[in-house]
Amino acid sequence: MTPDRSAAGLITPVQNTWCPGCGNFSIQHMMRSAIAEISEEEGIPIEKFVLLGGIGCHGKLMDYLNVNSLYTIHGRSIPAATGIRLANRDLRVICHVGDGDIYAEGLDHLIFAAKRNTDITVIVHDNRVYGLTTGQYTPTSPTGFRGRSTPRGVAEHPMNPLEVMLAAGATHIARGYTRKTRHLKDVFKEAIMHRGFSFVDVLQICATYSNLTDYYDAHVYEMQDGELDTGRFESALQKIREWDYDRDAPIAIGTFYSIERPLYEEGFSVPPSGLEERRGRVRRLVEGWR
Repeated sequence: MTPDRSAAGLITPVQNTWCPGCGNFSIQHMMRSAIAEISEEEGIPIEKFVLLGGIGCHGKLMDYLNVNSLYTIHGRSIPAATGIRLANRDLRVICHVGDGDIYAEGLDHLIFAAKRNTDITVIVHDNRVYGLTTGQYTPTSPTGFRGRSTPRGVAEHPMNPLEVMLAAGATHIARGYTRKTRHLKDVFKEAIMHRGFSFVDVLQICATYSNLTDYYDAHVYEMQDGELDTGRFESALQKIREWDYDRDAPIAIGTFYSIERPLYEEGFSVPPSGLEERRGRVRRLVEGWR
């Protein structure tokens, strides 16, 4: 690895505007380390990685990491990622999205990417609040959460995104926590190297609008090797349901489910060899009419 493409070289000089204490810092640095280590260990050039971001505080990561990246509109990073992957199957395509960004505006795209088994990785910066727009509730906000749009508290029960992904057909499902940084890096590496659709919900705090540090520190635990049969749907479902994103219960982090099945892009055939020649004849014919 060349010096300018080392882990340290992947941090850009752009001024960082995240709030002090934001969980995004951990995600930024562990993603940087994961990409650098995969590049060195697997021989994948940094130029073969592509990051995509939606709208939200998480999206600033596109400015802070020196990796090919693309900003998309709210909730729409997955369609762009799918197009990139179909156009160039040599690329490692990684979507960084927020809980409001992908579980609200972009939920339809998330479900269909999981169903199709598109070979992309989706990393959710799940702080359980709309931080960029100053504290509105999201689909994973806990019941009773008081925000700008719900001053009397949220009456809804939060969704369990891992259970949704399991039902949708995701082939790799994991969860991390930003205060377990070494573990988070390993979770990222495993997801990126998975062949198929990989999903990681990262529990993080919003230091300004939803600081759940004490709650997570008291409940989060790392699953041990062999604790869960990650190839069995029923085992994954049972473990995923231990915590419903609301009640007081142990919160497992690690990989819940990981299987292999055919990729979405494998269903797309290479154009016939004579296609370009026929296109050329059509162009010449059109030009002759002008």
